[in-house]
Amino acid sequence: MSDPYKALDFYNVDELYSDEERMIRDTVRQWVSDRFMPIIEEHNRAATFPTHLIPELGEMGVYGASLTGYGCAGLSPIASGLICQELERGDSGLRSFVSVQGSLCMYPIWAYGSEEQKQKYLPKMAAGKLIGCFGLTEADFGSNPGGMLTKAVRDGDHFVLNGSKYWITNGTTADVGIVWAKLDGVVRGFLVDKGTKGYQGKPIKNKFSLRASDTSELVLEDVRIHKSQMLPGIEGLKGPLSCLTQARYGIAFGAIGAAQAAFDEACRYSKMRISFDKPIAKYQLVQNKLVWMAAEITKAQLMCWKLGKMKEAGTMQHFHVSMAKRNSCWMALECCRIGRDILGANGITDEYQMMRHMCNLESVITYEGTHDIHGLIIGRQLTGEDAIL
Repeated sequence: MSDPYKALDFYNVDELYSDEERMIRDTVRQWVSDRFMPIIEEHNRAATFPTHLIPELGEMGVYGASLTGYGCAGLSPIASGLICQELERGDSGLRSFVSVQGSLCMYPIWAYGSEEQKQKYLPKMAAGKLIGCFGLTEADFGSNPGGMLTKAVRDGDHFVLNGSKYWITNGTTADVGIVWAKLDGVVRGFLVDKGTKGYQGKPIKNKFSLRASDTSELVLEDVRIHKSQMLPGIEGLKGPLSCLTQARYGIAFGAIGAAQAAFDEACRYSKMRISFDKPIAKYQLVQNKLVWMAAEITKAQLMCWKLGKMKEAGTMQHFHVSMAKRNSCWMALECCRIGRDILGANGITDEYQMMRHMCNLESVITYEGTHDIHGLIIGRQLTGEDAIL
């Protein structure tokens, strides 16, 4: 199945994008086909991330793509979303790497950092010369980040951090960690540079999902940092949650890319797989599965386009992002499951990409707000009743 990838666009959603947005998407799409797809299965088997590609991504301007200044590309929200879509068509680990770098690390520095912090970190991060990670989740505090145990204590002109973070993308790779800790009971953000005494990342091994991604535990034991390393512009959970809103926006687009990869593979396979003397594409049951996939992908494309327009207009709210993230992840995971069914036994081998995407999406539907938690966020907005607390 070596035919070039063909993205589904049943409703000609392309015409809704600007020329620049299409050009950026097509550039990233071609890069994924040429540079990433030939090596992804090798890295998936070895559970490694292709770090040699990090500078190339920087050259394309995908890190913090929608941010302005400091070497960032300043692209439209839809262009940044389409970048995520094309990266996740390759692998969720690739999109996760870029999302963490831009939305979870560069964004809080850009939005809440001092000018000195912005100058120190952002240009190098935009170029891919300095990698970040986002330390919010703890082993016992995922959906409830406000329960975190990591603490910061003032000591003269310094802070001393103690605690640990879990499920941290880029944790062992990162040159700087955005670590969230409670200072006098209030959540604050701190920039912790790699090599700081008492700070280390430990890889989480033996994953079935996101194998081509650096997933780590961060350990902080009496980590002493200067007061200038605290993000001055935000306090409380609003800070990390605003970062997650940016990342979830990218996930909503990104999961569509995984679904498109699944559809493309399943559709092409159905035309070449012969059963009872004819291609299985001729059977009604197979066609019905492909129709379901195409309809759900198309609905998600239109939802995310509208979400991008609201982001551009400044009217996007976090619950809008919750609906898109929730829908895209569910839709993409179901597309992979149906696509695996179309591929039959071949679908469980890594000669095909279906199971890799399926396994990855089991993480994507869970991280940065589980399917159920996003349902409760939307439900609260619809009813005015808080079922979370």
